Amino acid sequence: MNAKYIWKNGEFINWEDATVHVTTHAIHYGSSVFEGIRAYATADGAAVFRLHDHTKRLLMGCKIAKIQQPYSAEQLDEAITELIRRNEHEACYIRPVVFRGAGALGLEGRGRTPTEVFILTMEWGRYLGSEAIENGVDAQVSSWRRGAPDSTASMAKIGGQYVNSMFISMEAHDNGYAEGIALDVHGYVSEGAGENIFVIYNNIVYTPSIWSSILAGITRDTVITLLQEGGYEIRYEPIAREMLYMADEIFFTGTAAEITPLRSIDKLPVGDGKRGKITKEIQDQFFGITSGKLPDRHGWLTYVQQKTPVGD
Repeated sequence: MNAKYIWKNGEFINWEDATVHVTTHAIHYGSSVFEGIRAYATADGAAVFRLHDHTKRLLMGCKIAKIQQPYSAEQLDEAITELIRRNEHEACYIRPVVFRGAGALGLEGRGRTPTEVFILTMEWGRYLGSEAIENGVDAQVSSWRRGAPDSTASMAKIGGQYVNSMFISMEAHDNGYAEGIALDVHGYVSEGAGENIFVIYNNIVYTPSIWSSILAGITRDTVITLLQEGGYEIRYEPIAREMLYMADEIFFTGTAAEITPLRSIDKLPVGDGKRGKITKEIQDQFFGITSGKLPDRHGWLTYVQQKTPVGD
């Protein structure tokens, strides 16, 4: 369902007016940086999860991509919360995007094209399906590899780089799977097409480190914090493909995917083919915090409306 307003370069415009010209540099060369953020419904209204961490990462991506833009993270935070208020969302997905706009073609767009900054909000349910959180999804190891560390900037959400993710996801869907898992340039597990991955074996949690060409996910960081608080051992090390088949539990993390268990990989069941104990424990913590039902002890939620003081 479309929202009423979109934020464009400091102004609120109607959804249908948020258009770009065919000469837009980002259309031709993928010169954009974006974020995916979620606002959750709580008893105190919509609350954006780790808003400032996302806007800071957006600006760092712009720095890496050498796309200059005029807004601070704090200004983008305010624009996002005001847009949610104007669109009257109880919960929503938020997509800020910064890109090189219309002008001269050619790879070197700096100084030849204006920078455009848009923020849109929309209602978007479970990325991998409405039943995925509880029942898990089927995945395959993709024939497409993640780029080598010196060929792409995996730590930035640069639009053009997501062609690789599209290849991974399309291949998985063509083969009847919900998602694909990429290996890195050395043949070790990297991440899903749009998700980080956690592998649990003998009660130890393994996850690839940034040397495996992964995005340093904010949901990933959240889960690591929750696992550490739960006393679990976490190891950041190369993960061989066959370890996916040995695992007791595996789950994806990401803003869109949230925390989604994998029930099979390459048609082999993960554990007993059901959501595992540790996965459910972390899900309960995560969704408890994002719904406002558990204390937000890390200050991860930004409430869109002013919270009503106790006693009023």
